[in-house]
Amino acid sequence: MDSVTTIVVTASLAYMIMLYVRSRRRPPTVIDTPDGLLFVVLIPCLNEELVIGRSLERLAAIPNDNVIAYVIDDGSDDSTSDIVRTHAASRVRSHAGDRVRLLRRDPPEARQGKGEALNAAYRHVLTSDLLEDRRPEDVVIVILDADGRIEPNAFVQVAPYFRDPRVAAVQIGVRMYNAEDSLLARMQDLEFVTFTEIFQRGRQRLGSVGLGGNGQFARLSALASLGEAPWTDCLTEDLDLGLRLWARGFTNAFCPATHVNQQAVTDLRRLVRQRARWFQGHLQCWQRIPLVLRARRPFGTRADLVQHLLSPLLLLLMTFPIAAFAVGFVAVAITDPGGLGHNLVAHNGLLIAIWYLLAFGMAPAYAYVYWLRTPGMSFVRALGYAHLFTVYSYQWLFAGWWAVFNIARRRRGWAKTTRTADTAPVQPTQAPS
Repeated sequence: MDSVTTIVVTASLAYMIMLYVRSRRRPPTVIDTPDGLLFVVLIPCLNEELVIGRSLERLAAIPNDNVIAYVIDDGSDDSTSDIVRTHAASRVRSHAGDRVRLLRRDPPEARQGKGEALNAAYRHVLTSDLLEDRRPEDVVIVILDADGRIEPNAFVQVAPYFRDPRVAAVQIGVRMYNAEDSLLARMQDLEFVTFTEIFQRGRQRLGSVGLGGNGQFARLSALASLGEAPWTDCLTEDLDLGLRLWARGFTNAFCPATHVNQQAVTDLRRLVRQRARWFQGHLQCWQRIPLVLRARRPFGTRADLVQHLLSPLLLLLMTFPIAAFAVGFVAVAITDPGGLGHNLVAHNGLLIAIWYLLAFGMAPAYAYVYWLRTPGMSFVRALGYAHLFTVYSYQWLFAGWWAVFNIARRRRGWAKTTRTADTAPVQPTQAPS
């Protein structure tokens, strides 16, 4: 099991890295920006007073006049709504009306999960004055988290993708704006860069791009094809949405030219709890495997999506050989420390080389990608972070089994990630070119 699992995981990573390299060599396609697009930003919030103000400042400073933001206060009992009202009253106006608007949800409708909050806002948009004289094809719904700080060029960079009528959604990259605060935050930044730059670029070529909960752009007409409730109660409603759009014949795209910044989790226990929720949501999406297999799409695309959906199983299976190796190593070290030392010395070069390749073989590739995407980062420093990232990745084992435990106990609540206060000044934005 150890060798089989290692071969499968390594082969998958190597394949994605190959696709990534090919995507960077391929010259970018120049696409004209479609006229008349309206971007409607939906920001679901539950007790987000620590971060929502800064996010709205960033959004309101973007010079585009075709951006409207709805903050969905999903039953907060802090000052979230008051902060939003202040911004709505004081910020600039766009040609379509106020830039920032508040949608307040109260119990018993509120606190039913992120998907329900987004569905409520979606239905509100459908019946609002925003759609007067507009085609649903020309309205793009943008999902931002409460701590999301979108780059000023995001709307300009994403807009050309919607020239293609087959494109249902576009996902942009995600970075951590507090990556300098701690090593744990830095690891999350590297994690997101690795996923978007290697896996999303690779899946772009395969036609299997996944959607994330932050920095997601979706065409209103494509969402309407899924009915009155495009988002489900799945804990990873973003992954589920992307699969169902894809199954209906649409294309999901990845835009590598921009990103949204969010707050990294700075406490290890809260991080594992967050990842356990994501892991559990990924397992819930197994119900979409028959839908993927039945879709009339290329075999390679379907195979990649099935592999992606089953990847948590591979991760869980890796627990057993890792545990067996650790137990065996400790047992030999205790019972025959001299023999262990002799074997390490006798086979020093070969054992160290094999161990390094199995444990850190992908680190140079991760370092290269992170170095390219992080201004001011030296390659040596990126290489050091990449090796630490390999160790950091083992937190997914704990998160995975925590998710399995939650499933066994039939627990599936939407446990929001706790934020920390952000006091850093918001940098002024420049008009996008």
